Amino acid sequence: MYSKQHAFPFLAVCITFLLFASCNRNDANQNALARVGKNYLYLEDVAPLITEGMSKTDSVSFVTSYINNWASDQLLLSKSKINLPEDRLKTFDALVEEYRTDLYTRAYKEALIAQGADSLISTAQLEAFYEKEKENFKLKERIARLRFIELPQNFLNKDEVSSRLRRFKKDDVKWLDSIGVQFKKLNFNDSIWVRSSRIFEEIPPITFENQDRYLKKSQFFELEDSLGVYLVKIEEVKQLNDVAPFSFITPTIKQVLLSRRKINYLRKLETEIIDEAIKDKEFEVFTDEK
Repeated sequence: MYSKQHAFPFLAVCITFLLFASCNRNDANQNALARVGKNYLYLEDVAPLITEGMSKTDSVSFVTSYINNWASDQLLLSKSKINLPEDRLKTFDALVEEYRTDLYTRAYKEALIAQGADSLISTAQLEAFYEKEKENFKLKERIARLRFIELPQNFLNKDEVSSRLRRFKKDDVKWLDSIGVQFKKLNFNDSIWVRSSRIFEEIPPITFENQDRYLKKSQFFELEDSLGVYLVKIEEVKQLNDVAPFSFITPTIKQVLLSRRKINYLRKLETEIIDEAIKDKEFEVFTDEK
């Protein structure tokens, strides 16, 4: 079924095509727009593709083009079945059936998982897994907790902004927030671990080559380039090959645990499905007994 918003422009297009086609058609497929052999293209196949903004002229042009493309595909398919070698056709048919099976079963498995698999993972479970596997969570790059502000060049109140960002007491945070609209960029959440590669993107004067100079615990510095002035306070740094902090690696742990839970749930379902089919005599394996 197509929506009401498509109905009127599409109806006019359909009437145009059906009146034209009816002169040369004596079959029961009254809603058909075209036929190739025993295959028909119907109104309801094309209706969802007509958008609300199309004029009647554009719609007619679109439908005409769609019919021609559909006919071309159908004719080529028919020719391929006649002219391709039988062994290739069997191979293609097997691939199509395999894809069809995979498409249906994958969708059904996802629906079963969404319906029945538990997606809640407690902090205790995350922490237990982290403690057990922490040696497998070595960092592949440096990470840091930091706060920073990017100011426009020649910003008049730079010294006070710098002083308050460094001190960062409650009153300082409130004051900085109040004028934050004047900053080009800011990050005050220094409890979040940030990858060095992301730092290079946000603060271009810090690069892979000079990171040893700047990415140090408790360091405060000011950098400048053609884009602006960067005020940066580093709270903490973890080095390459250090064990990743729990808060940094938690999303990864959660995905690992959810993935394992889904796999185990599917294995259990598959076992139950086979057992039920055997019990109901819907499935059996034939063996040669000699």
